[in-house]
Amino acid sequence: MPLQEITEADLIRHLPHAQGKEVILFITAFCGTCKLAERMLDIVLATSVRIQIRKLNINYAPQLRDTWQIASVPCLVILEDGRPTRFEYAMHSVDHLYKLLQ
Repeated sequence: MPLQEITEADLIRHLPHAQGKEVILFITAFCGTCKLAERMLDIVLATSVRIQIRKLNINYAPQLRDTWQIASVPCLVILEDGRPTRFEYAMHSVDHLYKLLQ
């Protein structure tokens, strides 16, 4: 199942109520590296990892992009209870992402 897309407005409404660990992948539509990151995350999701992973087009997320100072895409933002705790720009491999999201 492909990553679910979320809008900036929906994510901002969700963050104050978020509990636990979840992940947002910031992408752009025509970014080849972003497509590769999506495929890698799809593989990770097919394993035993049970974490909410959604994607957000950075072009439509100026508030979060500026607040979180996201410098480039793809950018994997790991959230704990609605707060960013890690920004991962290099996806490296499926194994790396799997270990990161355990």
